[in-house]
Amino acid sequence: MTKEEKINRFNPNDPATEQSNIFGLPFNKEDASIVLLPLPWEVTVSFSAGTANAPDLIFDASHQVDLFDPYVKDAWKIGVCMDEANKEWISKSDKLRSKVVQILSHITSGTLTENEKHAEALYNEVNEGSRKFNQQVKEYTTNIINTGKIIGGVGGDHSTPLGIIEALTEKFDNFGILQLDAHCDLRAAFEGFEYSHASIMYNALKLPQISKLVQVGIRDYCEEEVNYIENAKGRVKTFFDRDIKLAQYKGKKIEDIFNEIVKELPQQIYLSFDADALDPKLCPNTGTPVAGGFETDEILFLLEKVVESGKQIIAFDLNETGNHAWDANVSSRMLFRICNLVAKSNGLA
Repeated sequence: MTKEEKINRFNPNDPATEQSNIFGLPFNKEDASIVLLPLPWEVTVSFSAGTANAPDLIFDASHQVDLFDPYVKDAWKIGVCMDEANKEWISKSDKLRSKVVQILSHITSGTLTENEKHAEALYNEVNEGSRKFNQQVKEYTTNIINTGKIIGGVGGDHSTPLGIIEALTEKFDNFGILQLDAHCDLRAAFEGFEYSHASIMYNALKLPQISKLVQVGIRDYCEEEVNYIENAKGRVKTFFDRDIKLAQYKGKKIEDIFNEIVKELPQQIYLSFDADALDPKLCPNTGTPVAGGFETDEILFLLEKVVESGKQIIAFDLNETGNHAWDANVSSRMLFRICNLVAKSNGLA
C-alpha cells in the first residue's frame, strides 16, 4: 500500500490499534518522512538508571496521543514511524553497565588505586563498546538520511546521539546544535568514560562542522565546563536557567528572550532535547533531575520561534526520559509536537 493510500484509509480520530506504529500511525520506514531510531543505551549513567527502557515506554504511551496539532495542519499526514530497537544494543548496554558499576564502586570506596589494572581493563571495554555503538548509530543514520528522510533519536541516556551527529557531518559542512538541557555536558571523559552522557557536547564539538552550540536551560554545571564555555571564543553560547528567570522577574518577555536565542543559531540546526530541561515534576524519573527548568509549552514556543525564523532543523533527539509511565506520557506528547515542528522547518508541512 502506498503512503497516499494509507493516508486516505486512515482516520486520525480512531483509537490506535496494536498493529500500528508510534502515535497509532500506519507508516513504516519505507514510506515515513521522519524515522525515529530507538536508542536503548545507558552505559555511563551516573545517578538513576532506567532510561534505556524509555523508547519502549514512549512507544506504548504514544498510542494515547491525540493527533490534532494546532500549530501544524494535518500533522499526522507527515509520516512518522519508529523503527524496531536493535536487541544487541539492549544486551550490550546491560553488560557494559555492569562494568561501569564495578568501576564506580572502586571510585566511591576510594579503592581505585589498589584495583588499577582491573579498572583499566574495565575502562577499555566500556570505552570500546561505546565507540562501536556510536559507529553503528552513525551507519544507521547515514542510510536513513541518504534516502532523503529525517532521523530522530529516542534515548536512552544523552550519550546516544553522538553517532547521529557524526553522520550529519558527512552531509552538512556547517551546522549548529540547539541543546535543551539542565546540564552543559561539556565534561572531558567524565568519571573516565570517553563517551559519557556528561560528555556528549564535549565530543560533538570535536567535529569541525559544528559551528555553534547554543545551550538553553542550563542550571547544573561545574567549573571545568564554565572554563570551556569562556574559552570557546563564541562557539558556545549558554543561556542559563537562572539568567532566563531573572530576566523575566525584571519584566523581560520570554518571547524576547527566545528571539535572542534564535538569533544565536546558524541556519541549519541539530536539536538535542534532554528531558531534564523540563521542570522535574514533568519527568521526575529522568537520569539526573534538577530543580527548575521549563514547562512543556515554553519548550514548544521556543521551537516554534525557531521554525518561524526560517531555520532548518536537520535532525533531532529526545533523551533521558525516565523509566516510568508518567515520564513516557509527557515525552511522547513532546515527541509528537517536535516531529511536526521539525517537518515544518523542512517544508514537509
